[in-house]
Order: sequence, then structure tokens, then C-alpha cells
Amino acid sequence: MRTIEDLIEDFIKKESSAGIILIFVTALALILKNSPLSQWYNALLHTPVEIRFGALQIAKPLLLWINDGLMAVFFFLIGLEIKREVLEGHLSSWAKAALPLFAALGGMAVPALIYILFNRGDSFALVGWAIPTATDIAFALGILSLLGSRVSVSLKIFLMALAIIDDLGAIVIIALFYTAKLSLASMAVAGIALVSLITMNRLGVSRKAAYIILGVVLWVSVLKSGVHATLAGVALAFTIPSTSRDRKGRECHLAKELEADLHYWVAFFILPLFAFANAGVDLRGISLKEMTGPVPMGIMVGLFIGKQLGVFSFSWLAVKLKLASLPSGSNWVQFYGVCVLAGIGFTMSLFIDSLAFTNDQVYQYADKLAILIGSLLSGALGYAILALVKGHRTSAET
Repeated sequence: MRTIEDLIEDFIKKESSAGIILIFVTALALILKNSPLSQWYNALLHTPVEIRFGALQIAKPLLLWINDGLMAVFFFLIGLEIKREVLEGHLSSWAKAALPLFAALGGMAVPALIYILFNRGDSFALVGWAIPTATDIAFALGILSLLGSRVSVSLKIFLMALAIIDDLGAIVIIALFYTAKLSLASMAVAGIALVSLITMNRLGVSRKAAYIILGVVLWVSVLKSGVHATLAGVALAFTIPSTSRDRKGRECHLAKELEADLHYWVAFFILPLFAFANAGVDLRGISLKEMTGPVPMGIMVGLFIGKQLGVFSFSWLAVKLKLASLPSGSNWVQFYGVCVLAGIGFTMSLFIDSLAFTNDQVYQYADKLAILIGSLLSGALGYAILALVKGHRTSAET
């Protein structure tokens, strides 16, 4: 007879589990925000947390520790995934990377253009142009996994590669467009930490502790510099050696080990905690007039229409020009269904929204609700298309 522990272990191993937990904590955040417990919810997120080490002081509310601290760990994992895919995975050659690369470019350009068209002339609102350009890899892959063998393996690989390139695009966007005034002193410390990490990589250092200690120094200095602290996670990931040797001469795969160690922590703790802290939308103060404003409409239409239109059109053009090929075991209708799923922005869109509009109530939460609605519509339509249309499987996949 199977034990509770066996059932829990099976649940954790399923790709859809992370998405199910994200849905649960999002619903919990919405319930708390719209109930008599909303004061408790707000007080929890704004609990002051301070760390002091001599003259060095980091004092932030709990919400920002989650967004600036724990999300740096998430972006560290993303950096490790990008590095692995570029070196030996699904982005290691032009033939493999071409289709998701074109798809990601379209999936960022078209939603951004739609948002800009809705908000042209409003310089403050235009700061949020990048919100609908994101794809939530956990949610999108979770929905695909629910469809089982109805979706070819190659389509799942395409969506994963697309989401990874999308994340890389988000990293570049954050670095270029969501950086505050720079502190040269802190930047200098960050530069020294980064050079030290690269030197350790070149010397073949394989001790996790050494990279973690310098990584913390890098994160603190980047946090104090004005550059968003999550970028420290990406920079650290790129310095982790893929292959090295320990003192006994044994081969070590440090990057893969760290990726494996962090996967479940990110999927089942960091992202759910981020969703719980950021998805709490006060629905009581949102009217239809506010939801049809330029910002929420730009986000909803950008995610639901812009994403699928950009991903599909750029991919179709790349295939017709023979710059890429359609994933094996799939047809154009199935491929379109996956393109629709790319409109699930959720956690990544919420994160960029928190950078663009630091005041939660500037649009009375209509911007966050727009992210949830756009993501929900994309997930529902994408699932429906893929559930109704069956593709053919190649002999290799069989």
C-alpha cells in the first residue's frame, strides 16, 4: 500500500505540480486581500526586516526581501539553465535555437508594441511596456504536462527553449530599462567580486562555498549600486564552472549540481512565495472603467493577443524562409496552441510590473489583475486547442 510520503513524492516530481501550487497560493492571496484578513496580509508583507553588519545596513520590508532577495536565487537558477542550454542543450546550435529564437523575438516585440499603442502619449504608463513580454515557464510547461502524450516531446522542448530565451530577454530589459541611479563605489565592489568569481572559474575552483560567499558579496554590492539585485544571480550563474576537478582529481559538474539542488526550492518555495506576496489584488476597488484603461488593456491584449500573434507569426515566417523547421511530431494547429500558452506571463509579468510601478495602488491593482486575466485566458485557450487537436508522433518519439 502506498504511503502519504510516496504520494507527496510523486506530486513533487510531476511537472504540473509547481503550476498547481502557484494557482493555489494565488487564490489564497486573492482571498486574503479581499477579506477581513487583508490588514494582516498587508502587515505581513510590510514587516520591516533588517540586517546590519557594522556600517553595512540592509533594511527592507518583507515584500522587497522576497522580490530582491529570493528572486535573485530564481534568476540564478535561470542563469544556470541558460548556460546549460547554450553549451550543450537545446540552444547549442543554430538548427536547435533558430525557431525558439525567432519565436521569442516576436513574443517580446509584438506585445510591447501593442502596449505602447494603448499608452502612447503617457510617459509614466509607458514605463510598463515590458510587462506583457514575459512568459511563465512553470505555468506553461505545467499545462503542457497535463496533456500528456497529446503533445509531442519536441513541442515541449520548443516551449521550454522559448521561455528560457524569453527569460534572457527579460534579464536584458531589467538591466537596461529598470536600473536606478548608480553608485560607483558599489559598482566597483561588484566588479571586483565578479572578476574574482571569473578568476576562480578559470583556475578550476570547485568548492560551492567559495562561489556562494562571493555571490553574496556580489548581490549586496549590486543591491546597493542601483542595478536591480536579481541581475547578480544571473552574473553569478555565468561564472559557475560547468566542469572542473576536485582535489582528488575527480570530475565535478558544479553548475548541474547547483541547478539540481535549487530546482525544487525555486519551484515549490520561492516562486509560490513570490506569487503569494505579489498576486494579492484588491478586487473591491476595481471598476470596469479602470479595467478598460490603457494600462490594463495594454497588458491583457499584449499577453493574450500579442504573445500568440508575435510568437506564431515570427515562427511561421522563419519556417517559410527555411531559417527554421517546425518541431517534429506536430502540426501548425498544435504549434499555434503552444504559441497561445506563451501568453501566460504570471510571475515574470508580476515581477516586471513591480519594477515598473513600485506603488501597488497607482492603478488600483488593475495592472496586476490584467496580468492574471491575460494569463488565465492564454492558459485556457492554449489548453483547449491542444486538447482538441491531436498531432502525429514521429518514430523517434514513439
